Amino acid sequence: MPVVLIGEPAVLVGELSTAIVLGVVALLCALMQERSSVGELAERLRGELDRYSPGGKLPSSRALVERYRVSPVTVSRALAQLAAEGLVVTRPGAGAFRAQPRTAPAPAGDTSWQEVALSAGGAAELVPRSVDASGVLASLTTPPPEVIEFNGGYLHPSLQPERALAAALSRAARRPGAWGRPPMEGLPELREWFARSIGGAVTAAEVLIAAGGQSALTIALRALAPPGAPVLVESPTYPGLLAIARAAGLRPVPVPVDPDGVRPTLLAEAFRATGARVFVCQPLFQNPTGAVLAPARRGEVLRIAREAGAFVVEDDFVRRLVHEDAGELPRPLAAEDADGVVVHVCSLTKATSPSFRVCALVARGPVLERLRAIQVVDTFFVPRPLQEAALELVGSPAWPRHLRAISAGLRTRRDTMAAALRLDLPELALPHIPSGGYHLWLRLPDGTDEAALTAAALRAGVAITPGRPYFGAEPPAGHVRLSFAAVAGPEEIHEGVRRLRTACGEVLR
Repeated sequence: MPVVLIGEPAVLVGELSTAIVLGVVALLCALMQERSSVGELAERLRGELDRYSPGGKLPSSRALVERYRVSPVTVSRALAQLAAEGLVVTRPGAGAFRAQPRTAPAPAGDTSWQEVALSAGGAAELVPRSVDASGVLASLTTPPPEVIEFNGGYLHPSLQPERALAAALSRAARRPGAWGRPPMEGLPELREWFARSIGGAVTAAEVLIAAGGQSALTIALRALAPPGAPVLVESPTYPGLLAIARAAGLRPVPVPVDPDGVRPTLLAEAFRATGARVFVCQPLFQNPTGAVLAPARRGEVLRIAREAGAFVVEDDFVRRLVHEDAGELPRPLAAEDADGVVVHVCSLTKATSPSFRVCALVARGPVLERLRAIQVVDTFFVPRPLQEAALELVGSPAWPRHLRAISAGLRTRRDTMAAALRLDLPELALPHIPSGGYHLWLRLPDGTDEAALTAAALRAGVAITPGRPYFGAEPPAGHVRLSFAAVAGPEEIHEGVRRLRTACGEVLR
């Protein structure tokens, strides 16, 4: 039966909106109360376990519901928590029982032999393959709750499409065959979507679905360069890339970046001097500088690589984190490449959630088969439910709404941080304000100790990322990278800059 609005429809709509908001608030409160109830019940049951001998049966779920006046769901979750701690054992149809006492841990063994084993072949290696993950951990480690996260590499939960992701996962789980084995290259429909989003002559047949950008970059470098080979990288560049290269036994060779991206003359010189066959770059909103490769340089980079007989690995990692004022974006280099020079990497992770690791690895020509073979050996395939959920997400009306929301939200955060820095910390140089991405790159006054400033900032209650890990060689100056995407909003940004001002007062003297 149709609903007829009589009188003041705007008032009625407003009342409905208020009712929806109140309903959402009530639901959130109920969820928080449920979570609290689970913890409280688990704590009470934990304290009562001594009443039962090992193997003894606990009261039934119904008895616990009546005794503690909680829901059956709360009882079930509390028992599951205790089972995960090894304190109880649950048996379907029989109930919950106190677990047997834990045996004393075995004495620690002597692992010193591993130092010899891990370094025994080092003399024959051109580049040591030990892994330094400190630069990656600087942006992955979650600081304590009271510390403001200016070091984060992902969107704050308030910017993530959590409801859309939940809905997409729910719909994906009900798709026929959703839990079966997917094609090793990825679902055809998802490969087609990535091909269309890249543009140019890219086809679905040239797209592989990988488990996130880090995995795709690892596959690309292993496929394109043998251990000991040089690989050209932007300077500064993403620390995770330097870690990938060194872990694979490659030798990163830095090529300087300016506000218009990599410098073509220096790139050509680096190819001639090293004989490298790979150059890895981020042409759009480069990490950490935020630079965009200038139109006049795009063709130059492809020409230089082609003449050197080399590949360009294009890490297009934040195309979907464009800000409202960015204007029209340049196409990916892969869309302008007819000769298979570009190996393209683009991920959904940055625009969604750290755990939504779905990525496209794109190549043309014989190299595609090598990439496919390495991915199959490493991971077999990306789990099908995750691929199905990606299809559901990007095909839903919620996807463009989400992209518009983060475009506005990131611009607001960027402007807030830039204004606060200029007002409160003018001694930190901010040469470029990007129109995409999630961070600002600041140059410190000459002679500033990055490590001391980072430590002082943490003591003041704000986590920042030092600039040193972004350089493959000696840096020209001290820098810090400040993320504005991992914070709750403008108020937290102002407070974080205030705390950073305190740290700078301690170190910049």
